[in-house]
Amino acid sequence: MKLALLADVHSNLEALTACLDHAAEQGAERHAFVGDLVGYGADPVAVLEIVESHLERGAIVVQGNHDAATVDGNTTDMNQAAAEAIEWTRNQVSQRHREMLSGLPLLLRAEASVFVHGSAAAPEKWTYVSDPMRAANSLQAAASSYVFCGHVHEPVLYYTGASARPVSFRPVPEKPIPVSPHRRWLAVVGSVGQPRDGKTAACYAMFDTGKSALTFYRVPYDWAAAARKIRSAGLPERLAHRLERGE
Repeated sequence: MKLALLADVHSNLEALTACLDHAAEQGAERHAFVGDLVGYGADPVAVLEIVESHLERGAIVVQGNHDAATVDGNTTDMNQAAAEAIEWTRNQVSQRHREMLSGLPLLLRAEASVFVHGSAAAPEKWTYVSDPMRAANSLQAAASSYVFCGHVHEPVLYYTGASARPVSFRPVPEKPIPVSPHRRWLAVVGSVGQPRDGKTAACYAMFDTGKSALTFYRVPYDWAAAARKIRSAGLPERLAHRLERGE
């Protein structure tokens, strides 16, 4: 089975549709959305409608911190631009969408894989898995061959080698990586809707369970249109600027 892994969509309709179209071309049979469907961008309703349709067809969907904030309004740990975007988003989405977001699990297990927005060690704390130590904590808590997460907005893969401390490396787009279940792997799949590695192209990954192979992709999309929508909606200028710069 080919499983498309998408994180941090952040209400970016253009990026999401580009990634879904690309995944379909690659033969995706199922989808996993690992948190932060909304926030930052100008199309929360359209994005939630798309994800909801995939959820009804068996997609894996977990909650991210921006999703949680859209439900409860708690933006204490967010910067001003993010908090303003959450307040705007709360005024756009319906009660049905809030209930959908509220009902999403923080962590989901499926066979030998764990799906979580931040760290499996404490999903509710929204920990950034940004170094080998945090990756080790998440892998230990998951007790699974594979952990797929987001939150960091940059693609990176951690794996256990001879020592218990994971090794990290930056994946090369479109290069399949053998991920044997004899080792343990944690993939930060990058951000669909707001990449932060200096590149504007959207990020997602594909896990081929039959071949035990993981491939990361960069997908060009109309980021200029997404940025224009942010400005038209009156959202903070910084959020449009980040799409234009990939930061």
